[in-house]
Amino acid sequence: MRHCHSIRIGPVGFRIGSDWRAPIDQLRDLYRDYPVPEDGVPDFTVRLFAQRPWRRVLGPAVMIGGDYVLPEAAPLPLAQGVLAAEMGMNLQMALGQRRFLLLHASVVERDGQALLMTGESGAGKSTLAALLAAHGWRLMGDEFALVDLEDGRVHAFPRLISLKNRAIDVMTAALPQARFGPMLAGTPKGDIRHLVPDSRAIAAMDTPAQPKLLLFPTYGHAADQRQVGMGEVFVRLTQASTNYTALGEAGFAALTRLVRAVPAHAIDYPDTEAALTAVEALWAAR
Repeated sequence: MRHCHSIRIGPVGFRIGSDWRAPIDQLRDLYRDYPVPEDGVPDFTVRLFAQRPWRRVLGPAVMIGGDYVLPEAAPLPLAQGVLAAEMGMNLQMALGQRRFLLLHASVVERDGQALLMTGESGAGKSTLAALLAAHGWRLMGDEFALVDLEDGRVHAFPRLISLKNRAIDVMTAALPQARFGPMLAGTPKGDIRHLVPDSRAIAAMDTPAQPKLLLFPTYGHAADQRQVGMGEVFVRLTQASTNYTALGEAGFAALTRLVRAVPAHAIDYPDTEAALTAVEALWAAR
């Protein structure tokens, strides 16, 4: 590839290559405080490329490839090159990661213990994780929770936080000194802007945490909460995992251990203040 950059995020190294300079320059800036892969060898490669040579210049459209690909994936405009790179890293993890049980979840940590939040897109877990980080929690990850197959601890994977639509204004107001990526308008999920994790999250990304509480948040409803039974939790987490089936017996054992050991609650909240109050109350009760 013409332009390349390598980074390590927690225990996973990536090499991102591109036919265009702009996405790589943006990645270098946003990930400038991150280390390179251990021994210089990445775990996964991401490729951003033009489907036809002339599409590098005329109506440039970014195809996403790498070690693992989805051939039917539609290209993104070059202005959304950073998003394409992030999607490419997600793709490699979802299809190729076998060292950890992956859960589509946001994770924050306090006193060596982890809070996992998972739910459907739009539930507000990314915004809630960012707000908790602004209130003293350590951000461990926004996209994936990496559950150790041997001891059940969660390993940090502090990627850029993907803020969508109304969450963008909420977080730019809450964190005026934070670093943000460019505004990406009109993506398949609406407007997106990436928030760079704070220095604490990056410095401590090699420190895992023991899971203490699992939440299923839902934004846009009157404040409410309920405990979720183990059977329902197990089903929800199999749906939230991208590699549970591929891991076979090891995945089943890891997920069963997590469900049995960690209490789970569903919370509804009308605004961020109600969500923060609910999280702190549940955390203190455990």
